[in-house]
Amino acid sequence: MNRNDAPQTPTKTSPATFHVKSFGCQMNVYDGERMAEMLGTQGMTAAADGTDADLVILNTCHIREKAVDKVYSDIGRLTREDGTRPMIAVAGCVAQAEGSEIQRRARNVDIVVGPQAYHRLPDLIDKVGRGEEAVDTDMPLASKFGALPARTKQARPTAFLTIMEGCDKFCTYCVVPYTRGAEISRSWSAILDEARALVDGGVREITLLGQNVNAWTGEDDKGRAQGMDGLARELAKISDLKRIRYTTSHPNDMSDGLIAAHGDEPKLMPFLHLPVQSGNNRILKAMNRSHSAESYLRIIKRVREARPDIALSGDFIVGFPGETDAEFEDTLKIVEQVRYAQCYSFKYSPRPGTPAADMDHQIPAEVMDDRLARLQALINRHQVEFNSATVGRTTDILLERKGRYPGQLIGKSPWLQSVVVTAPELSIGDMVEVDIISAGPNSLAGELSRRKAA
Repeated sequence: MNRNDAPQTPTKTSPATFHVKSFGCQMNVYDGERMAEMLGTQGMTAAADGTDADLVILNTCHIREKAVDKVYSDIGRLTREDGTRPMIAVAGCVAQAEGSEIQRRARNVDIVVGPQAYHRLPDLIDKVGRGEEAVDTDMPLASKFGALPARTKQARPTAFLTIMEGCDKFCTYCVVPYTRGAEISRSWSAILDEARALVDGGVREITLLGQNVNAWTGEDDKGRAQGMDGLARELAKISDLKRIRYTTSHPNDMSDGLIAAHGDEPKLMPFLHLPVQSGNNRILKAMNRSHSAESYLRIIKRVREARPDIALSGDFIVGFPGETDAEFEDTLKIVEQVRYAQCYSFKYSPRPGTPAADMDHQIPAEVMDDRLARLQALINRHQVEFNSATVGRTTDILLERKGRYPGQLIGKSPWLQSVVVTAPELSIGDMVEVDIISAGPNSLAGELSRRKAA
């Protein structure tokens, strides 16, 4: 978009319809849902896409290097063939990082709102109508969650629930402490109230969210100090809630209680996403990761002792500044030792304002490409092996969506694998017992067992 172009006027200053487009992590998905619910209480109606919506909210992510460029590209595409455009709001972490610079570069943007201020979106819409500046990137001490409406009935049987936000770890490659702020835990009662509302609305599986979700702390209704293990155990008492998951965790916050809960709370699913980022201790120190490869492996060993069938997931960054070939080989070694069921892996991407962006010995792109390809080949092999080992098991799956063919439904196994089953007599939201009959790299095929769970 040409920043010198004169801004077009939105089609309506009092929007009747809206569309939220969320990018990136699960917390952005949650935030997008909450914005939609809030606008619904204002009398606005969700549009199927942004083509005809009066208001389009781009709920952005700032993790990857090209995130900012993508935002401006999407803004440019919102102008219609007749020259009109919707009211445009940029929300999320790019909004927090860029602030009013967004409106300087893209004059068609009406609203800029950070992830800690989106509860004030109705007021910002009113400001646009009055011709006032509508930029809010404050990080207020008061929780935004208290200003959001009660949860509405969900269209699917699974839901995200943010229990804490922010990060105090300050990894040298990461922008989260600057865009999401310090770690803040939601209250015990607020989380339980939201969980019960979700379950009353038909949700059967809840995934607890936080930048470092296992750092959650609080007090229960009797004033006793609790960690996430206590919270998970209390959530498990909600009778119609069948499954509990959580993401993303930090190794330093993997408490004895949480490890034990994986062994003795059946509603806590046997899946753990625990990023290590690198297998080399020098690189981990340069990343400001406060664990070593050895301490990480000790945690994995204890988790597997508590829950032998647990599926493990992780995050890896290749090509961190100064990473040598031998240090990269250490990452391959830790992957070989852990044998993850699935993983996320990325080339290092410098984020402005982070310490790593100014480090010497940035790694050439072609070296990072080669390392990522080698890492992903190993991860993919282990994923196929994990899925293949599931063949022959009988397990419950929660049906979440329709498949490609008539009568086909797709659900998740306890180990977060997609399982395809042909069962035209069943419905989304049913939990059924299936026999796993075949496995591919990304999904499993199942057949209904004789016994069905309600």
